[in-house]
Amino acid sequence: MDTAGTHDGPTTWHKSGHSIPDGDCVEVRDRFDLVDVRDSKDPHGAVLCFSADAWTDFISGVRAEEFPGHA
Repeated sequence: MDTAGTHDGPTTWHKSGHSIPDGDCVEVRDRFDLVDVRDSKDPHGAVLCFSADAWTDFISGVRAEEFPGHA
């Protein structure tokens, strides 16, 4: 995971289809073999950068309800 910058790049940020229009949400963008994640309320703030494999594993865990207490 890389937190060292905003990682400006050519790809587009997007929100989940499950988020509400003005709600607190994260935004995600794919950058080839990396996935960036940021807070939608702070688009110029820190960006977390994950490998595509790590992001896929995380999303699989969310879908399988592997994280106790998530809503």
